[in-house]
Amino acid sequence: MQINYSRVVYLSHIIDRNIPLWPGDPAIEFTTVANIQNDGYYLRHFAMGEHTATHINAPNSFDPAGAGIDEYAAESLVLSAVVIDICKVAVNNPDYALSIADILAWEAKYGVIASGSLVLLYTGWQQKWSDRNAFFNQDAEGIMHFPGFSGNVAQFLLDERQIAGVGIDTHGVDPGQDNSFTTNRLVLAQQGIVLENLTNLDQLPPQGTTLAIAILRLRGGSGCPVGVLAFVP
Repeated sequence: MQINYSRVVYLSHIIDRNIPLWPGDPAIEFTTVANIQNDGYYLRHFAMGEHTATHINAPNSFDPAGAGIDEYAAESLVLSAVVIDICKVAVNNPDYALSIADILAWEAKYGVIASGSLVLLYTGWQQKWSDRNAFFNQDAEGIMHFPGFSGNVAQFLLDERQIAGVGIDTHGVDPGQDNSFTTNRLVLAQQGIVLENLTNLDQLPPQGTTLAIAILRLRGGSGCPVGVLAFVP
């Protein structure tokens, strides 16, 4: 693959102690173990969950027989991306799920999604990152309300467009109300790419961007925080 680009954009949030964490996930910890004054160098220990911050999910997060994150081939982590913008509808309907009609409307403007593409869904949720309550948008029963990919859309994209995976600027590619994680399961069953908590999707064009996903090669990992770079044409 030849990458031609005019600029590079971070699609990963900065990791800090106060970022939104999925309910039940471990807290982020930073502990200084060496400092320049006493030790001549600065070093910290850090700890966090495998699905913390901007991260990738691995098949074994839903299937005990699935691959760990260390089993992803390097070439599978560099791929072309398309961006579908649903911000206008999501602002009034936080439960909105991308439809096949949305995809066909996008393709009418930009062409059929190419095989091997990563489909990124820009919902506007990246702007809520600094407000945990707004980001998860839980109701009185604790149910989350944020947009995502419906299961039938994920199946359509996998079967009819042979996509490589999906990504989103919310904490889940599945809509917040979907506690069965349908899209995650469908994509990961094919050892596809699932990226969550992306940012700066507003800086990408609808098509033509190449992504490079830098994983932590955790043996048997259910996923890991990632640095995602977008090479924008």
